[in-house]
Amino acid sequence: MTIRDALLYSMAAGALFALSPTVSQAQGLVSSKRVSAALASEAVWTAVQACADKKYTVSAVMLDYSGVQQATLRGDGTGPENAAIAHDKAYTAVTFETDTADIVARTKNAPAPSAFTKIPHLVLAAGAVVIKVGDEVVGALGVSGAPGGDNDALCAKAGLDKIRDRLK
Repeated sequence: MTIRDALLYSMAAGALFALSPTVSQAQGLVSSKRVSAALASEAVWTAVQACADKKYTVSAVMLDYSGVQQATLRGDGTGPENAAIAHDKAYTAVTFETDTADIVARTKNAPAPSAFTKIPHLVLAAGAVVIKVGDEVVGALGVSGAPGGDNDALCAKAGLDKIRDRLK
């Protein structure tokens, strides 16, 4: 094989590689869905209010799929730790793409994933729900401060239920 032939083969291989669907799809921009600020605010307010109606003082935090904070509401009478824990519950739900109550339930029969000891902001506590559009997780809503994670989860679900039909 001559140098000219080797150069032609490598150019042809490079052209095929560049034009292949997987490479061309991997380049450019990636689009993702995110809950609007208005809906995020409404969801956290509804979650805090749902708990306040039961005389629970809580904070609520909504994160997008990347774990970036979309909205936070610290309920009247809550300490600063409630917002931090609500954030971490939402972060855990987004990370595992499942409600934190389901993660807690799974650990009753099996050890918790090792990520809990290695990744900051993961907490093994009920109180956050994932937000989905179809099958795609677009965020999570976490609540903290009620007596028990199950009560936090109910308030988080109330917040999500308030906006669910407008997530399109």
